[in-house]
Amino acid sequence: MQICNVCSEETPKYRCPACKIRYCSLGCYKRHKDTCLPVRQTAPTVPESRDAFITELLSEGVLLNEEDITDKVPLQRLQLLGQSKDLRDLLCNPHLRRLLKSIDGADSKEEAMKAAMQEPLFVEFSDQCLKIVENEEKSGVSSKDGDL
Repeated sequence: MQICNVCSEETPKYRCPACKIRYCSLGCYKRHKDTCLPVRQTAPTVPESRDAFITELLSEGVLLNEEDITDKVPLQRLQLLGQSKDLRDLLCNPHLRRLLKSIDGADSKEEAMKAAMQEPLFVEFSDQCLKIVENEEKSGVSSKDGDL
């Protein structure tokens, strides 16, 4: 049985014409339409462009130049994200890529993250990232200065 992709409570009766997610009511549609990312028909991703995209996402400059970050993960652990086959497979999904780009381009990244966390695909991606970083933390990889 399917559940609404917005509220995760009711059986969905409708499908968004732009992105094809399922929702149960007008209220859920109104909540969803602000973060809707229309699905476009694109050519299949070739491995070179996929790897370039992942490299761009995981580049040190993109990840470490944010001054307002309070919790930092050592670069050594961040690089492990690029080595994960499961994470690379998730990043092949065009909807996830659009979500990540919309968060990156948002004026309020906090609000964009809250909205993205309503998407099961983004939650799966986030969980996978945390699993990789936390597993490495438990296995004894530590930062140079001891803080995360």
